[in-house]
Amino acid sequence: MNPMYLKGSQWSMRKRRRRRNPLLIVVLLLLIAGAGYLNAVVVPSTPPLFIPTPTPTRSPESYVADAEAAFQEGRLLTSIEAYKQAILADPGNRSLYVALARVQNWAGMHEEALKNVELALVGNENYALAHAVRGWTLNFLDDSLEAEAEIDTALEMEPDNPLFLAYQAEILVDKGDFGDLEAAIQASRQAVQLGPELLEAHRARGYVLLVTQNYEEAIQEYETAQNINPKIPDIYLNMGRCYRSLGDYAGAIKAFQQANALNPADDIPDTEMARTYAQAGEYGRAIQAAEAALRDAPTNPYRYGNLGIMLYKNGEYPKAIENLAIAVHGGTTADGYVVEGLPLDYGYPAQYYYTYGLALARSNRCEEAVPIFQALLTVVSDDETAVYNANEGLALCKAASEGVTPAPTP
Repeated sequence: MNPMYLKGSQWSMRKRRRRRNPLLIVVLLLLIAGAGYLNAVVVPSTPPLFIPTPTPTRSPESYVADAEAAFQEGRLLTSIEAYKQAILADPGNRSLYVALARVQNWAGMHEEALKNVELALVGNENYALAHAVRGWTLNFLDDSLEAEAEIDTALEMEPDNPLFLAYQAEILVDKGDFGDLEAAIQASRQAVQLGPELLEAHRARGYVLLVTQNYEEAIQEYETAQNINPKIPDIYLNMGRCYRSLGDYAGAIKAFQQANALNPADDIPDTEMARTYAQAGEYGRAIQAAEAALRDAPTNPYRYGNLGIMLYKNGEYPKAIENLAIAVHGGTTADGYVVEGLPLDYGYPAQYYYTYGLALARSNRCEEAVPIFQALLTVVSDDETAVYNANEGLALCKAASEGVTPAPTP
């Protein structure tokens, strides 16, 4: 039939039948495929809104690398914190506790070091390095008997370990009243021979030479230690003590200043500078250094005693009495620090006591001074210097009771 003769409704239906557009079909298929990809791949991998993105966890090895680098640079506190982070990341690794304890000992944090090295030994009694570091730590804490037992245990397991021999040398030097010097000398020599690149070996050898008054040789050992690591404040402290013993006060002060620059929070470099200035007769500078040490350690009775001595030598008796009273009796300072007094004993406590007594005697306070002198004669009777000063103090008080004015302090 000719299309032109179709009825109206039939013609209308034929007109609406158009051919499909192939391009549109392709676009629709692409959209469908894209939607499927988004639903299957993109949406599952996209984090939900408003939920924090998790921080990647660092490996313990990266913290250890940071700790070792900080130690080599002399940043001991940074090294300590990095080791603590490594332990948090791997709490079952016993070697991390020992490494942390070793750095804490270098930083003078011996109580904390002992806690960590003892954690390394829990359930692991055959850990030779932990026994050695525990012995070294106990020696710093003046427990020479237990320290020697620990280092002996470590050396039974590893008799040729130069680190253990270095620790043994230091422990033997500090043993008892005079130490076991012959054994210490031998151990320090072995340590250097077996570990010529070991920092602790040269420190131990230098320490033995310092104690045996071979100061020039000790300085050489400390210089070798500085070549291995020039950023360890402890090395400069001992070197400064050698220079002071040789009468080289300028060299001593320079070494103590270097130690202080490496560890400004430590009170020991300032304390050693105060003693050096006093020995050189520069009491004004000695007082300033002693005050700096006290700011670093405001609860340490030894720092009040040290400042009191410097003030006494400078003729400032009221201030000397104030500080020495805190060292001897303890109490709460004007700044609110609680200080525990030192019992009378040999060493620095005896020096604080007789200086306190002399300051009281020269301030016409003999009723307080005499009991101190009598206690010195009884408790530290083998200390010749303390006995001499106690007798001098009693003579001053006797002269005062007879109306004789005490002469100025020599």
